[in-house]
Amino acid sequence: MDIFSHGKLKRVEKKHAFEVSKQVGFPSPATHYLEPSISLDQELIGNGDATFYVRVNDGALAEFNILKNDVLIIDRSLHVKENDLAMVVIDGEFKIINVMSNEHQQEFTLWGVITYIIHSCK
Repeated sequence: MDIFSHGKLKRVEKKHAFEVSKQVGFPSPATHYLEPSISLDQELIGNGDATFYVRVNDGALAEFNILKNDVLIIDRSLHVKENDLAMVVIDGEFKIINVMSNEHQQEFTLWGVITYIIHSCK
């Protein structure tokens, strides 16, 4: 048996160098139209752990511009301010109210602040 080398083993060098692929041929005429996609989660949600979606079943909230089958995005981590739309619990029932600063308003338990109303076009 012949020994050609001795000592420590050497790591095998990588045979393929990772690079960005090189273009061959003519470029696509649509390459300058590429845009990043829009993530609605990133655009509409501030705190994902405290955000909930609620679908409205009827048109009883038209005074707030909330129509049947609209989706409400509700953030439970926000503090309510004057003129915010909020989902509250009054006498054990969920209700949507416009929070006013007057003292004559009925007592409620804040469930969350409505941040967006998603309407359907059809």
